[in-house]
Amino acid sequence: MIDQLFEFMQNHPLLVGAFLLVLTAWILYEVRNSSANGVTSSEATQLINREDAVVVDTRDADAFKAGHIAGARHIPQSRIDERQGELQKVKEKPIIVVCKSGQTSGMTVAKLAKAGYPRVLKLKGGMMQWQADGLPVVRK
Repeated sequence: MIDQLFEFMQNHPLLVGAFLLVLTAWILYEVRNSSANGVTSSEATQLINREDAVVVDTRDADAFKAGHIAGARHIPQSRIDERQGELQKVKEKPIIVVCKSGQTSGMTVAKLAKAGYPRVLKLKGGMMQWQADGLPVVRK
């Protein structure tokens, strides 16, 4: 099997090179985006306690009612454009955007940053990580 792999690599150097280039670019992209504008659960807790950070939960209404961070504002991701004005009063505070797993909150962070909010962060791992860390949730 290994011999076949080396033979393939010798016979198709451009294909292997292109694959390695794309793989490297993808890994760099993921590493850069995973650390950009993101906070862990413990960092989020510190921001909430020390700097009165505002938590914006972008999940759907059922997921929000099933459990959310205490004091979180519910603004579904699909309505963030029309409801971002609700955050004007807290514009200078850190804003932590929360989704289910930390994958979709980046879009909301980008929209709010473009709209002029200076300290918008996403919760790495989202509510799944928050709950996995054993942190409290409020159920309504």
